[in-house]
Amino acid sequence: MTPDNSHLSSRTMLITGAAGGIGRATVKLFTDKGWHVIGVDRATFGEPFPDNGLFIQSDISIGENLESIFSQASAFTETLHALVNNAALQIAKPILETTVEEWDSVMASNLRSVFLGIKLAHPLLKAAGGGAIVNVSSVHAVATSADIAAYAASKGGLLALTRAVAIEFAPDNIRANAILPGAVDTPMLRAGLSRGHISGDDIVARLDNLARKTVSGRVGTSEEIAHAIYFLADETQSSYMTGQALIVDGGATARLSTE
Repeated sequence: MTPDNSHLSSRTMLITGAAGGIGRATVKLFTDKGWHVIGVDRATFGEPFPDNGLFIQSDISIGENLESIFSQASAFTETLHALVNNAALQIAKPILETTVEEWDSVMASNLRSVFLGIKLAHPLLKAAGGGAIVNVSSVHAVATSADIAAYAASKGGLLALTRAVAIEFAPDNIRANAILPGAVDTPMLRAGLSRGHISGDDIVARLDNLARKTVSGRVGTSEEIAHAIYFLADETQSSYMTGQALIVDGGATARLSTE
C-alpha cells in the first residue's frame, strides 16, 4: 500500500533571518518543496515573497517583537511543522574591546531570541502533532578563531540549548537538531573576513585563501546549507534524529590545526 503523504503538501515552517544568504536559499527550497513559509527578518526581503507565505519584518532581539511575530504566525496558520532559527548577529572584535552592550546584543539576537521563539512556537508545533526545530549554529561552536568571542559563545550556547530542547520536547514528538555550517559565501562571511584572520588584499583573494584551508578546497554555498536544513526539518528524512549537531563545513574541522 502506498503511504498517504497528502498532509505533507500543507506543511508550514517559520524561519528567522529569512532575508540573508542562507535564509533566502532556505525560503526558496522549502517553497519549491511545497511548504508554506513564514519568513522573519529585521531587513526587508527585497523581492516578492512567495505568494503562499508570509513575511514579517521585525527585530527578534526584542522580546516583545517575538510575541507579535508569533501572534501573526498564529493568525496565518494553526499549525507549524518546522521552526528554523537562522538569524544571527556577528561582531568581530577582540574580547578586550567588546563592550557589554555589544556582547548583550549578540546574545539577544543569537541565543535569547531562540529560547523565546522556541517557547512561543511550541503550541503550534504541538498542534501539528509534532515537528522539527532546526537551530543554525556554527563551527565556531566547536572550534573558533580570534576576535569573534561573542559570536562563538552564542553559537556554543545554541548547541547546548538544542540538546536540552530535544530532551524536553520529545514527549510532544518535537525534534530539535542543530546545523553547524562552516565557511559559506554569504554577506556575513564576507564582512567577517575583514577582521584580518585570512590573508588577502581584497575579498576575492581572502575567499580563495579561505577555500584552500578547507579539505574540499572551496567555500560552501547557501543552497548547500539550505538542503541540510531541509533534511533536518523533513520528517520523512530525519525522523530518528534529535539532539544532534550536523556539521556541514567541507571538512574544515576534520583536519588538525597543527598540520
